[in-house]
Amino acid sequence: MPPNIIDPPIQADPEFAAAKPAISHAIPDNVVEENDNLKIFQSSLSLIAHILIGVVTGISILFSLRNGLPIGATPLHIILCVIGYQLLMAQAIIILSSESGWSSRLKLVHKRRIHWIVQIVGSVLAIVGSFIKILDKNIHWNTYHGQFALVAMVFTAVSLVNGLTSLYAYELRKFLPSNLSKLSHICFGTVAFAASSISLCYGFDKSFFINWATLEFTYTIIAFTAAFTFIIIINPFITFYRKSRSIITS
Repeated sequence: MPPNIIDPPIQADPEFAAAKPAISHAIPDNVVEENDNLKIFQSSLSLIAHILIGVVTGISILFSLRNGLPIGATPLHIILCVIGYQLLMAQAIIILSSESGWSSRLKLVHKRRIHWIVQIVGSVLAIVGSFIKILDKNIHWNTYHGQFALVAMVFTAVSLVNGLTSLYAYELRKFLPSNLSKLSHICFGTVAFAASSISLCYGFDKSFFINWATLEFTYTIIAFTAAFTFIIIINPFITFYRKSRSIITS
């Protein structure tokens, strides 16, 4: 057959076409409704998490600036760590969720790029803030606040290094299974964020914050921190479970 010539379409038998029942690919209404309800629930949780993050971050910054400028090592430590962990690292985790508000319409490749940028900036701020307090003290990690902060800092540093193997999982597939590097990255990042939130709660429980904010308000801020931490780590836990299950069943 010469080029640029297209075969005419084969005409179907009209009687056979009329007799053949039409195949419907429509999704049942109950399934659509369940999916819509799930999306509404996830979007609501995401909105609540963003509000609580804003409140906790704002209160922490106000407390740090209560004596005005310039600020000392402890207020600077608080500002950098809270912005690094509770604001930026939280956003880096949330953005990979399919129902994360402003990023829900972005493609997955764009979400991942934003995730890496925000994660790196947040991690650097948090680690710098931690070292500022380490250099300011003579005795270290003798409180629960300091011990969980150390866990958060170590796992944050490991997560940054591990993130490179996860980012180049395809290129390193001969040496390291891609799912394994991604699972470890999820695990390290989740532990770092959860430990940072626990450390922050112990920080709120110190006398100098309670005297400034009152005991009732302190417990409220601790509850807010626990609530948005739980909401944020739900999606990584689900992703970790699904990837682990796929590895076991494959």
